Amino acid sequence: MSGAEPMPAEPDQTFRSGFVAILGRPNVGKSTLLNQILDEKVTIVSNKAQTTRHQIRGVLTTTEHQLVFVDTPGISKARTELGVKLNETARDAYGDCDVACLVIDGRSGFGRGDAFLAESLDPARSIVIVNKIDGLPKEKVLAQLAATAPLDFSAYFPVSAWTGRGVKELVANLASRLPLGPLWYPSDVVTDVPEAFVVAELVREQLLHATKEEVPHSIATRVVEWEWPRIKVEILVERESQKGIVIGKSGSMLKTVGSNVRKQLPSGVYLELLVQVEKNWQHDRSLIERLGY
Repeated sequence: MSGAEPMPAEPDQTFRSGFVAILGRPNVGKSTLLNQILDEKVTIVSNKAQTTRHQIRGVLTTTEHQLVFVDTPGISKARTELGVKLNETARDAYGDCDVACLVIDGRSGFGRGDAFLAESLDPARSIVIVNKIDGLPKEKVLAQLAATAPLDFSAYFPVSAWTGRGVKELVANLASRLPLGPLWYPSDVVTDVPEAFVVAELVREQLLHATKEEVPHSIATRVVEWEWPRIKVEILVERESQKGIVIGKSGSMLKTVGSNVRKQLPSGVYLELLVQVEKNWQHDRSLIERLGY
């Protein structure tokens, strides 16, 4: 798989390793599930579509196996060039993986979007995960599992990514499906995303929580200066009116966002946030790719 070279030596001849794609529609809880599996935050979460815009890899290593999880953007009907690119990113992840996990929202149920995505997956190497079962009556969970049965996937798991219920059993099953193989990453690696990417995503996460309507979809973030402990993050929006919203009255929004991000970074970091307007950037393929999508 591109982006990962195997370590020089295999731990032993029974060690299993491989790649697991986490796929699904927007807001089904893919990123929350990955963070729960790893017991560490490696990808941002929000209730907004397009929260995840990249393939985010999280690595779980034990003495017996190494699972490399690939969190992907939610697949949906694309209305912008960015949407097209994110769908391509998600589908590319599946082609390179040993196992695909189709995550379904247990509360909203199995719908046409889920069925459309399932059509592109190989049932023999795919499993269904019915997420968000916390608080659901047993009868509804069983009904959701039954609704996905016609897919004829190789396994079905009800889980709560929020509480961790069912996650241990899920991971054990995934590990058993992996082929014999080497360590793809050192045993102490939890994610392969660069620090600068993490900081930019933390800024975007806070803006997703704080803004409404079309603004969250129009926001992109990137680190433009990194002179530790000084970091400058550029926030792109598509219109002047959005720039005013992101800055806030007398800079109040940026101050709150910066403060919340710094709480998640080492002490002593100086974080500067700069807002720029790049008109209709979501429709510009070349700019989308320059932004790293």
